Amino acid sequence: MKVSKFGGTSVANAEQIKKVAAIVKADSSRKFVVVSAPGKRHDADKKVTDLLIELANAAIHNENVEEKLQNVVYRYREIAEGLGLDQTICDVIEKDLRTRTIENKSNVELFVDNIKASGEDNNAKLISTYFTSIGIPAQYVNPKTAGLVVNDLPERAQALPEAYDNLSTLRNSSEIIVFPGFFGYTKEGVLRTFERGGSDITGSIVAAAVQAELYENFTDVDSVFCANPRVVNSPAEIEEITYREMRELSYAGFSVFHDEALMPVYKSGIPVCIKNTNNPSAPGTKIVAERKANRRPVTGISADNGFSILYVSKYLMNREIGFGRKLLQILEEENISYEHTPSGLDDISVIMRSHQLTLEKEVRIINRVLNELHAEDVHFRHEFSMIVVVGEGMNNSTGLAARAATAISRTGANIEMINQGSSEVSLAFGVHKSNENKILRELYSEFFAPVTVQ
Repeated sequence: MKVSKFGGTSVANAEQIKKVAAIVKADSSRKFVVVSAPGKRHDADKKVTDLLIELANAAIHNENVEEKLQNVVYRYREIAEGLGLDQTICDVIEKDLRTRTIENKSNVELFVDNIKASGEDNNAKLISTYFTSIGIPAQYVNPKTAGLVVNDLPERAQALPEAYDNLSTLRNSSEIIVFPGFFGYTKEGVLRTFERGGSDITGSIVAAAVQAELYENFTDVDSVFCANPRVVNSPAEIEEITYREMRELSYAGFSVFHDEALMPVYKSGIPVCIKNTNNPSAPGTKIVAERKANRRPVTGISADNGFSILYVSKYLMNREIGFGRKLLQILEEENISYEHTPSGLDDISVIMRSHQLTLEKEVRIINRVLNELHAEDVHFRHEFSMIVVVGEGMNNSTGLAARAATAISRTGANIEMINQGSSEVSLAFGVHKSNENKILRELYSEFFAPVTVQ
């Protein structure tokens, strides 16, 4: 039994959805299909999710609501016509959208989430209808009906333990289940969306709940690459990668599969295969618990920007019991999580995602650290990137950190921070954002370029 998730580009138009149907028909073990909202049809296009955000904003301000609603409905009508469906399903979708736009707007975040989630929800309805029309026994299942229960605000949406028990009963269906990704419901029936890669998360949850033999994640590339192909020319493909390696790479910008989506299948020991909707015969990239060793100590290199550094200095800091705890407590009270905390005897840096900060928060944090911890120097620095070198073979390779640092030095860039994970499968470098791409290319050349024998 397989769970197959199809991303936005895989369901962007009628032609792509026909490919999805062919993939499902080709393997009778594909019993669960998790779908995203229709993505871009071409580079200049808008995702349906973007159109829905425009609709939500229009509804909030009560301006151009009908125009924005029809923009969304048009996309579904175009898909339905291309699939040879009558307009009945589009009438259902339009009615659903109208209902959502007049719901309670007192909590703007939840209202926008409810509008955005209609993209996946209505696409699942449409795809299920198409499957049935071509003789594939299929059933649309709503996450609320299925029992995908999530926690309440303010924490980020996560499936509760009982959600897995509820969803496990879907195994008994004789039809193919078409399930919308991206969202679940609290026990009180409030719709909440998952964070980025939300449909990946849904697919992983369903796979774990039904104890699938494989979770297939269909996208628009044949496999995962060792580095970003938009930065590195023709990077090598990864045939097999461990959960740990993928988690580390996803953390630092691997957009093919987001790190949080791995957790449910990781806990259940379910392998993942990333495949291409446009080339389903390609073997793809397999994500597994353990893999065979290969000649390369490094599996992949990734980079992500949008980081800030809080620098704190105080003489004899290392002698002061509780200093680090108190500093992190200040950040916790500002609802800020941190990524790394490299330190020296008299100084410590806390690296965090910049989107969590505002100018007001920065001022409060600086003042509190100065007044409560009596630090001598406190300041924020912005516009940083994290570059991560990952590989299960790194813990058995001597001099790897030196090789990476030397490669970075060849670019003329300054290393702001170095951190090696305790698992010894990753090595992270903090660098200025402006140097990100040239460092990524140099590191790829160091660890993946073929060696010329004289």
